[in-house]
Amino acid sequence: MRLERRHETSRAALVLAPIGAVAFTLAISALLVLWAGAPVGRTYALLLQGGFGSVFAWSETLTRAIPLILTGLAATVAFKARLFNIGGEGQLYAGALAAVAVGGMHGGTGFEASPWLLFPLMMIAAALAGALMLLGPALMKNKLGVDEVVTTLLINFIVLLAVSAMLDGPMKDPTAMGWPQSVSLQSDLELGKLIAQTRVHTGLVWAVSLAVIVWAIFKHTVLGFDIRAVGANARAAAFAGVPVTRTVVMVALLSGALAGLAGAIEVAGRTSYVTLDMSPGYGYTGIVIAMLAGLHPLGVIAAGVFVAGVLVGADTMSRAVGVPTYIADVIVAASLIAVLVATLLTQFRVRMK
Repeated sequence: MRLERRHETSRAALVLAPIGAVAFTLAISALLVLWAGAPVGRTYALLLQGGFGSVFAWSETLTRAIPLILTGLAATVAFKARLFNIGGEGQLYAGALAAVAVGGMHGGTGFEASPWLLFPLMMIAAALAGALMLLGPALMKNKLGVDEVVTTLLINFIVLLAVSAMLDGPMKDPTAMGWPQSVSLQSDLELGKLIAQTRVHTGLVWAVSLAVIVWAIFKHTVLGFDIRAVGANARAAAFAGVPVTRTVVMVALLSGALAGLAGAIEVAGRTSYVTLDMSPGYGYTGIVIAMLAGLHPLGVIAAGVFVAGVLVGADTMSRAVGVPTYIADVIVAASLIAVLVATLLTQFRVRMK
């Protein structure tokens, strides 16, 4: 048995591959549901109902989807150029910390500024913080051949330790009764609610708008062409005149900035302060979302909502039938493997010798 590259891949195969992967994942996960002693049909019905079955369910799903869409976009941009950014989690926290440093740390210092000035400064600081977290590993890969998977992964732990030190030190909220959390943003800097009496905030508009902007960059700009060329073959791109180093730097800045903005928007829209458990792994889940979307920026929106619905619906399912909520993590992880295999099969066919 061997793999033989297909001469061309049909558009239908590209569309059906992720759908088939999700269906396969649900079939495999059904075995775990049966092992837990729960009815498969009712379990999946409760999963869907918990994530999409009511206005409240949709509001929670969309709220959870906002940081997932942004970290998914960050992974999409980097992976498109074969810069394997595994540091989305650290970049998210760096952005969140920078946002609070600009929007919450000047109380009592005599410095007063209009929210119209502070809010863009806060977002720029978050984007820069996330971008700088990825710029170093990108340059080390391009100039020295250092594996960016290792460096970006290790930077996650460095950033989390730095955040812990800041939350127990200069950025600690004195009114938090000893709990390690940062000072809060000014209320004027918090994002407004998109739907009244829910937690959905205008960060959803930011996330969708940024997805459209990234799609437009890929589709209609020279930078997008350069990113695709470097991702296809960096040496061939350099031979054809594509500025590889400049493209890698731009990719690192854009990818890191998107992850940093995820942290800032999560703080401004939901928590208003930074804690060590602010993100339950959004940076890592963004990689899954990017792959589920086939590295398509608009597909990231649908993939982010799908994954968020699974994670939110798992809570309802667990309470009703007693299946552990970790089944949601299994579904997300298994769907990543299934999508990778499905994508491989769209590019290669299996031949029997």
